[in-house]
Amino acid sequence: MSPERTAVGWARPRLWLVGSAAGVGVVVGPLAAALFAALGHGTGGGVRTAFSLGALALGFAAIGWSGSIFDGSGIASMQRSLDVSGNWTESDSRRAMGRIAGFGAGLMVAASGLEAALV
Repeated sequence: MSPERTAVGWARPRLWLVGSAAGVGVVVGPLAAALFAALGHGTGGGVRTAFSLGALALGFAAIGWSGSIFDGSGIASMQRSLDVSGNWTESDSRRAMGRIAGFGAGLMVAASGLEAALV
């Protein structure tokens, strides 16, 4: 059986895609919280604002991902019928939304960890 046909072979690239973006979110989370705290939100306010932005990114990605699946074939058909040579594909859109979701989740995890450490 080829590696692509196993569960691990299927999951590995998807986990890497979301996990690498989550790692970036974990790194950016404390930086964003510090930036918002320096801008006058206070320490707790900076952490809560960073968490809120992570939640916003995660929510946007969830809606965008489902929209890609729901309307993907319609957008591709419209591009063909209008003879528009766009590079948009459903799979690329889902991949982008997966990255944004991973980033948002990482940001939320980092902000939650900071909040717990500050209490």
